[in-house]
Amino acid sequence: MTTARPARPADISFYFDPVCPFAWITSQWVRAVAAKRDYSIDWQFISLRLVNADVDYDAQFPAGYEDGHASGLRLLRVAARARAEHGADAVGSLYAAFSSEIFDSPRAAELTAQARGSREFAEPLLVKAGLPAELADALDDTSWDAELRAQTDQALSLTGRDVGTPIIQFQPPHGVAFFGPVISRLPSADDALRLWDHVVGLATFPGFAELKRSLRERPQLRSFGVDPGQAGAEEDWHGGSRAAD
Repeated sequence: MTTARPARPADISFYFDPVCPFAWITSQWVRAVAAKRDYSIDWQFISLRLVNADVDYDAQFPAGYEDGHASGLRLLRVAARARAEHGADAVGSLYAAFSSEIFDSPRAAELTAQARGSREFAEPLLVKAGLPAELADALDDTSWDAELRAQTDQALSLTGRDVGTPIIQFQPPHGVAFFGPVISRLPSADDALRLWDHVVGLATFPGFAELKRSLRERPQLRSFGVDPGQAGAEEDWHGGSRAAD
């Protein structure tokens, strides 16, 4: 399959799975930074289901994670077809349509994994993104999986395999890349730029590998039963670790 690519290298490559809550929050922060700094973003794919292709879900994940990751793979097939037929710019709009409905819509907390991967879910969101509803035919089209696997491998080659989503590369194809940052809420306009500069500064230091804490607040998303306008208390919450995101 022929994949449409940007005419020139983007300033940021952002690898996402649409069912990862932390990728969604981070993507909104990156969009805000890009708007302030006049960066262009190339939205690319990483499938958590393919990252964990050889993993025993029953033994290593909470109940429901395999279905959740499978729905992400189904939606990525649609995104891959959209990119091939309508260009790279279509991906950012479709990602926003899919993930805002999954995490921030009034029905977010009630959406099941099976519903998220369904034609009934995808078709109206394709239309919302300005794309043909029939692109939803790709939900069950496994011929797209080779491309998704190649892009997943490409993302992991930038950081190492012991990570989840998102993966960001600044100034691709040779610029610094990193997993995360994992943030549970959107920073303010001023903090967004400061956080970006700190993250890129750390990542560009040759000896830097990881900065992490396990104590974190629940993601400020309606799908987690949290009003994004209200601060969440820090808690020992481990729902978004590594490739389980």
